[in-house]
Formats: sequence, C-alpha cells, structure tokens
Amino acid sequence: MDEPKDTGDDLGHGGAPPPPFRAAVDALRGTRLRPQIEIDPAPAPKRLAPYAYALEAAVVDGEEDLADGRLVLLHDPAGHDAWRGTFRLVTLVRAELEPEMAADPLLPEVCWSWLTGALSARGLAYGEPSGTVTRAGSHYFGGLSARPAASQIEIRASWTPREGLGGVPDTGTHLVAWCDLLAQVAGLPPAAPGDASVVTLPQRRGPQSR
Repeated sequence: MDEPKDTGDDLGHGGAPPPPFRAAVDALRGTRLRPQIEIDPAPAPKRLAPYAYALEAAVVDGEEDLADGRLVLLHDPAGHDAWRGTFRLVTLVRAELEPEMAADPLLPEVCWSWLTGALSARGLAYGEPSGTVTRAGSHYFGGLSARPAASQIEIRASWTPREGLGGVPDTGTHLVAWCDLLAQVAGLPPAAPGDASVVTLPQRRGPQSR
C-alpha cells in the first residue's frame, strides 16, 4: 500500500516540534503496512498535548470497510504525570459484529487482550495502559425494518510507549501492532507466522450502514 500522505509540519501548537517528536512522526509516516489497511493523516487534537499527530485507518475488503480506527500520538516535552513519560498513544477502533458474537459475555475481555497481545507480540515495551471496550446493538423499525439487526464493538485505549535512544519511542512498530489489532477486530487472519493462536472475529455478512 502507499505510505501515509504528508500533511506538512502542522504538528502542534507548542512552537517548533522538538527533534524526538519529529523523529517519532517520521517513523509513523515511513511505516509500510499490510495491503488490506488504508491509512491517511487526520486532523490532530489541539488541547491534549503541546504536540500531536493523528492517523485514520480502515480495513478494506473490496468496497466494504470491515473495521476502522484512529491513532493519535501525543507529546509533552515537560512530561506528564499520568503518562509517566513524554509520549502517549491514544486510539479508537470500531467494527461491526454478528449479533450472536456481540452477545458473548467475554467479548470485552477478549477485545482488550487483542490490544495488549498485539503490543506484546511485536516485542513492545509500554506502560500505563487504560481504556474501555463498548458494544452496542441497533434494531431497525418502520421504513428501516428490512435491515438486519447490527452490533458494533468499540475499543478506546491509551498507553505510554517506552522511549529509546534520544528519547524517541518505536512508533513505527507501535503502528504495526495497532494495525494488527485492527485486522483482528475485522476478522482477518494473523499476518505473522506463529500467531495462529490469536482468536479472530468471523467475517461480517456484508456491507451495512453505520
């Protein structure tokens, strides 16, 4: 797939971006991913940290989006007590589910394990993980009654990537792990050998309105 498009140097409101943040963003921009994932830069939040960079991605099968998400890299050179570091990754991942899968009482725990498992499988060190897993169901009536019931899973999470040389985290590998999570939520088979034990969701019935 193509590399993420460069949207310029609008990386924050705290003045010229410091070298560690520029290096972390460059690593995101230069990472190549599996072909089913389409990724592009997105507007970054301006109030969460002095510097921020955001990406949006979708797992695509033909004309159907099987899952989509957003990944935001935050940086505060002064450090942040809650992060216990100067960088933070924040994500939102969503996918449609079969109603019977959504009814599984263990689904939230399984989805959270997909995130932590994706990071661990790539050998990434991180700290202070937090987040929520939400499932929702939609039933249609009246003029929409012909639509089948729809269920959705949503994962919101954040974690602190461990910093390496020069105070720069391995954001490229974190992006790859995040895309592994997207692929799992979409029901795609594992991309890497040795990941066959990972539980994946079944493929959706077909395109559904969101």
